[in-house]
Amino acid sequence: MRADRRPLGTPAEPTFSRSALAPGLLGAIALLAGLALLDSDGFIIIRYIVSILAIIICVFVIQAKSWWWLIGLVPIAILWNPVFVIELHGQGWVSAQFIAAIVFILVGVRTKVPARHE
Repeated sequence: MRADRRPLGTPAEPTFSRSALAPGLLGAIALLAGLALLDSDGFIIIRYIVSILAIIICVFVIQAKSWWWLIGLVPIAILWNPVFVIELHGQGWVSAQFIAAIVFILVGVRTKVPARHE
């Protein structure tokens, strides 16, 4: 339906969606919750969650053609990878948790995936 023939009060079809917002917020929550588990065996669960959500957000970023966000997301997917563990400790790792949470939130808010009209 054309915009000029729409009945009053009928919303226009959206041109984009924020598909990366939910995984971005979930990833940030997992990273912040993972601060409590840094030196325990339970941190492996945080690694799985963060790595998988980073890869999911990478797919949305590619769909949105916002390639520059991959600069922050690919290292997150690699550093938090639970299969090939990169052991990091100390204050640098705590800082990386916060930086990754900020990246997740920024990517989730800023990524606009074009809507597919089928």
